[in-house]
Amino acid sequence: MKADIKKPDKERKKFKILAAGDFHGDSSVSKKLAEKAYKEKVDLVILTGDITSPIETKNLLKPFIEKGERVVFVPGNWDSSETIEFLSQLYGIKNIGDRYARYEDVGIFGIGSPDWQMELNEKKAYEKLKKDFEKIKDLEKKILVSHLHAAGTKSELSGVPGSPILRKAIERFKPDIFLSGHIHEAEGLSEMIGKTRVISVGRKGTIIEI
Repeated sequence: MKADIKKPDKERKKFKILAAGDFHGDSSVSKKLAEKAYKEKVDLVILTGDITSPIETKNLLKPFIEKGERVVFVPGNWDSSETIEFLSQLYGIKNIGDRYARYEDVGIFGIGSPDWQMELNEKKAYEKLKKDFEKIKDLEKKILVSHLHAAGTKSELSGVPGSPILRKAIERFKPDIFLSGHIHEAEGLSEMIGKTRVISVGRKGTIIEI
């Protein structure tokens, strides 16, 4: 594991991420993503949820572990709490829907929406995000991750409204990057909200440097 040390700006190395999601139990997709992560020599894989589906899939996240990749995730609406807990324990990957993570000088916080949640409880979600943000606010870079998309973003092209509380979190906490999934046809869309780069990701995977 890499040392958790903040480097001076002049020596700072770019932190490379593979962000993906919405592969709905398709292990052939997770295998391709793991190969992409390995080839690109990423520092971290971030999964934005809807990892599973009603069809049981063997070795769903095993390809990432076999390639030696570090993985964090938030659960999506297709992911049950029980399945996500099982996968987290089985593969030793961190659910940032439960608690923030930090890698070197990059802090990652987020909110999940398991068990068919299509909307977030605004009070609980904001309190959770605020609590986690306070733990990482002094780090060089911050990444906010959600399965659901934020209100007023390009991902609303599908007609599905985004989350007002996620929009509020972007504007209040001003993370460097906000990642979401959920809207399959929005994969690859990118925009700016203030200083925050908002990126919709999906099963193809997006390489990001921060």
